[in-house]
Amino acid sequence: MDDAVRGYIAAIDADRRPLFDRVHQLVLGVRPEVDVVLSYQMPTFVVGRYRLYVGVWKHGLSFYGWEPGREAGFAARHPELITNKGTMKLGPDDAAGIPDVELREFLRAVFGN
Repeated sequence: MDDAVRGYIAAIDADRRPLFDRVHQLVLGVRPEVDVVLSYQMPTFVVGRYRLYVGVWKHGLSFYGWEPGREAGFAARHPELITNKGTMKLGPDDAAGIPDVELREFLRAVFGN
């Protein structure tokens, strides 16, 4: 992880940081070899040709770049989180109702596992 990513993470507001940290740790748990780079001015988790862009906004996190149909059924179980093709908004309240096991399944599918 380079200084630009570290700077982005350090600047995350305290109320959104636990959610980002949770997702970051889950990504590392399913793909320890992941590279984290800054792309489109947001942290981007890279494994081979797969990328998951994670923006931190007022509502919480947004995930970009995942392929519909390659998310282990997560979109069908949580259609209220999907805003566009390949875009998902995850707020802290939403995330509180989603167990880590389900987020891990989503992440494994996104990264081609």
